[in-house]
Amino acid sequence: MPSYKYRAKKGSEGVIENIIEAHSEKEAVEKIIQLGFTPVRIEIVEKKPAAESKTGLPARQLGKIRFRQITIFTRQLAGLLKSGVPILTSLNIISDQSENVHLKEVLRGIHNGIKDGETFSSGLSGFPKIFPPLYIALVRTGEDSGALPGALLRIVDYREKQEEMLSRFRMALAYPVLMAVVGLGTIIFMLTFVMPRIMQIFVNMGQRLPLPTRILISLSEFLRNWWFWVILFLIILFARRRLRAKSAKLPLSLFKLHLPIFGKFILKAELSRFCRTLELLIKSGIPILNGIEIAVPVLNNEVLVNQLKLSYKDLEQGGSFGRSLKNSKLFPPFMSNLIIVGEESGRLDEALGEVAAFYERDTDELIRIMSSLLEPLMILVMGLIVGFIVVSMLLPIFDINIMAE
Repeated sequence: MPSYKYRAKKGSEGVIENIIEAHSEKEAVEKIIQLGFTPVRIEIVEKKPAAESKTGLPARQLGKIRFRQITIFTRQLAGLLKSGVPILTSLNIISDQSENVHLKEVLRGIHNGIKDGETFSSGLSGFPKIFPPLYIALVRTGEDSGALPGALLRIVDYREKQEEMLSRFRMALAYPVLMAVVGLGTIIFMLTFVMPRIMQIFVNMGQRLPLPTRILISLSEFLRNWWFWVILFLIILFARRRLRAKSAKLPLSLFKLHLPIFGKFILKAELSRFCRTLELLIKSGIPILNGIEIAVPVLNNEVLVNQLKLSYKDLEQGGSFGRSLKNSKLFPPFMSNLIIVGEESGRLDEALGEVAAFYERDTDELIRIMSSLLEPLMILVMGLIVGFIVVSMLLPIFDINIMAE
């Protein structure tokens, strides 16, 4: 029976370290909880070195595999395993019916690895760009506890919730983006095709044109003569932005959090994702510190990531995770206070679930508000721009009528 070295919280501040024997990491966590402690970190004392991956597929050779396709694969595998089909047979069945050639290659590589003695989780770890640490950690927990189908179904449920939130956000932006594209196309057409044909009439008038008309003529000439350089400038600007992405990540993340309306949406969306991820990990029997290590990378905001890393260090040194979040002043009091209560009661997973559910509801409401505000705003902006162009073209004609009278 392997031995596990663990660190656990005793009460709100006390920390103990000891060794416990168990058949698996999941069983070790359950034994620690039965002792009245909250497991923080756990690692096996003597662990055989992981076998070399038998997949033999370099990551650079893998093509595009969509997020949704991995979710479908996970659900199919869970269903087959739950029906009693062996994992090698299940992988073969899913691979045969998959239409994605690249996914077939991945499944074939995992199949070969398991056939040569690897565990399923070890086979997945050979494809880190496709299967994130969260996915692999939950699969490994399911293997240790002998409940792999259940672990896979939890992964499916988690991924489908993330997809649903992203889908709602995309749907909210679909109409405003369409309006912006159509409006921009209309403006470019008027400036590059319509305006040059009317321009000669204005020039032959032999009188000083109104200021809006002169601005419109200058803009039209600029686009017709310099369109290539404008496109080249935008490409260079985008490339430089990509190259400087890492150095600019922190200030850009800070700027996003302070945007009106959008800042609150970004903060709540990020916090709900983190809390939902950490809740899932803790419920699966993964210690808090290990769970935070896996959950933090799911965030896209560098400011929140850095603060959570500091709170992780406080927890590692025996402090309270919730109090550390509260002291940072970055996280809402509702979240930090509920986590403190969860730590003290030993029900941190339930507290994280409450926080995630609350912010998911708030995020849905903010998406509806932004959707209802963006649509009329885009119509107003495009109407003003097109109106300015039309008025600028009509002003000289009005001047001719006045002179004729």
